[in-house]
Order: sequence, then structure tokens, then C-alpha cells
Amino acid sequence: MIGVALKPKENHPNMLTTYEFVAAYMRARVEDERGASLVEYALLVALIAVVCIAAVTLLGKNASNKFSSVGSSIG
Repeated sequence: MIGVALKPKENHPNMLTTYEFVAAYMRARVEDERGASLVEYALLVALIAVVCIAAVTLLGKNASNKFSSVGSSIG
């Protein structure tokens, strides 16, 4: 190796653009939270639906009993 001139590394412009492309693609996929938000909203809607069904079931029986008692006292 004595007396041998070393060549400088060649620049590969395509390599940098490929890296930038892959980095931008990965950033877009990692920072994209639409899927997570959609799941959270779906869970909230499901929870609200369960609470509404439970409330209607419980209050429906009580309301029916009240209407029956009011109807029987009137009639």
C-alpha cells in the first residue's frame, strides 16, 4: 500500500435521494395517527351505545311502571 494513491469515495446522488425517500416514507407512516384516532372514536361510540342501552333498559322499566301507576290512579 505504500505509494498507492487512494481514490476519494465517489458521491452517489441516488443513494441520498433514496435515503431521503425512505426516511420521508417512514416518518409519514409513524406520524400518521389517523388509524389510532379512528380506533379511539370507535371505542367511544361503542361505550356510549352501551351506556345508552343500559339507561333505556333501566329507565324504560321505571317509566313503564310510573305510567301504569298514573294510568291506574286516573282510570
